[in-house]
Amino acid sequence: MTVMDELSPAVAAPWAARGSMFSQAGLARPVAWATPRDLDRLRASHPRGRPGKPLVPVSVASPRLGDELFARLLSYGTPQETHQGDVLFRPGDGDVDLIVVERGSVEVVRTATGNAPAATVATVDAGGFVGELNLLTGQNVYLLCRVREAGTVHRVSPERLRQLMAKDVELSDIVFKALIARRELLQRSAAAMAVEIVGGARSAAALALRTYAARQRLIHLWFDADTPQGRAMMESSGLTQDDLPAIVLPDVTLKRTTPGELAEKLGLSYRRSSAKPVDVTIVGAGPAGLAAAVYGASEGLDTVLLDAVGTGGQAAASSRIENYFGFPFGLSGADLTGLAVLQALKFGAQLASPCQAVKLDTDRTGDLLRLHLQGGEVIDSKAVVIASGARYRALPLERWPDFEGAGIYYAATELEARACTGSPVTVVGGANSAGQAALYLAGRGSEVSLVVRGPDIATEMSAYLVDRLLAHSRVTVRCRSEVTRLDGGDFLEEVSITDRRADATHAQPCAGLFCFIGAEPATDWLTGIATGDDGFIRTDVQLTDDDLGPAWASLGRRPLPFETSVPGVFAVGDVHSGSMKRVAAATGEGASAIASVHKAIATLA
Repeated sequence: MTVMDELSPAVAAPWAARGSMFSQAGLARPVAWATPRDLDRLRASHPRGRPGKPLVPVSVASPRLGDELFARLLSYGTPQETHQGDVLFRPGDGDVDLIVVERGSVEVVRTATGNAPAATVATVDAGGFVGELNLLTGQNVYLLCRVREAGTVHRVSPERLRQLMAKDVELSDIVFKALIARRELLQRSAAAMAVEIVGGARSAAALALRTYAARQRLIHLWFDADTPQGRAMMESSGLTQDDLPAIVLPDVTLKRTTPGELAEKLGLSYRRSSAKPVDVTIVGAGPAGLAAAVYGASEGLDTVLLDAVGTGGQAAASSRIENYFGFPFGLSGADLTGLAVLQALKFGAQLASPCQAVKLDTDRTGDLLRLHLQGGEVIDSKAVVIASGARYRALPLERWPDFEGAGIYYAATELEARACTGSPVTVVGGANSAGQAALYLAGRGSEVSLVVRGPDIATEMSAYLVDRLLAHSRVTVRCRSEVTRLDGGDFLEEVSITDRRADATHAQPCAGLFCFIGAEPATDWLTGIATGDDGFIRTDVQLTDDDLGPAWASLGRRPLPFETSVPGVFAVGDVHSGSMKRVAAATGEGASAIASVHKAIATLA
């Protein structure tokens, strides 16, 4: 007997009271999902922090399911009778359920804060469901859900929701799109006041928090402490300048806080719910690590993805990628990696950041590798994929550390560029990332000096970028030149550029120095793995017999593609010796490495 056979239309399908809405199976009244243009319109009409109309438009984020689809959704949950005023979840709760309303209604509320009264975010009646993207990210909830009209709800646990996503393609697409749409809308609504960040506009610590929140797509509201709104928010929350940067949550205020402390409070740091070893742990959430997570999770591997800073890696810092296959009009690195994160979550991968790996035990115990995290936790894993990438290089200049995040940046995204719009800036570097940054900043009204040590920008940069840079009226290319001095008070104000051909130095105003001079492999936490002289990890055919220990003899095989000198440990992306330093190549390596992971796990079984 099916679920539908058990339902009596007269008494057991109260959502069917909507009658004529259900003219066909599935989405009875098909709705258009939010397109980028739709979202731009919605963002303009619902600026952050503005209470008012219902903040989750039914036509965009609350699909109406037909009887058969709704019955299938109910089948994944556990029924619960409700009474008016019952609280189904409250701010701070973790591992919450998807709430499906069979009878009655519920409301979702942003609770009152020091500077704003409580506000209703959404009312959900019979036939709808409550939840947004935090159901998949694992973030603790920041809103309150209570029963408005007594009835029956069905709780779909996180485990059952993952089963739904894996087994029911039609239903999972509908639910998943709704969760994404709600996150997009809530980011620009009064619900954002549930997580309020306040700090100095040019504070490095505040920028780190804002970058983390943006990379994780957290629903939040930013207050510049130097504006009237920021000062009013600080006063209502009892904050002083010494407390900044601070984060005001419904149940606590975090002072002088860091991304790690915010992640811990929100439940986004690493949490292992089972004592069983995972199939594959991936260290690094750039394009290579994200691709490995998507393919690993989609192929049934229990997958954990960790990153020391935030998802996206260096690619997320790129303002525009125009040579990525399949995107002729280009896309930002943040958009590309953000979509990859959603894919990984959909397939059931667990993501945690910031989460620093500090040691990998390369001597297997019981066929398991042990990965040690900064907080003392240990992950036992059948295989490990190292995609930790590389760290940005800095110029050896006096006061460089003083200005990092306060005028010196390693990325050119909206967050960094906002403080420099219309002001002169300097970009250092001769590869594609530097060229993309220079064009982006010039497009925002800044006069840009592109400083290149080499004799010609065409040496390392794609031709299409070279042509655009040389033609742009607000870009000045300075080859055979170097930045040799930094000046300013609390923030960078001036740089000195030395022309090596003319042996002349001149100072010029600079509101932001954007540094793209390469990186060094993030491998200092690893021991016992063969690397090249430059520190990048060697794999498969790059390894010699001298690199391979006795463990290989017992396995009776050579290293698989992307496998390191340690069985079951793989390296992909920028950390891999000989990598192309291209996003497309990194994603290909991450995907391909998972094929090798499957084979390696099979030989260890």
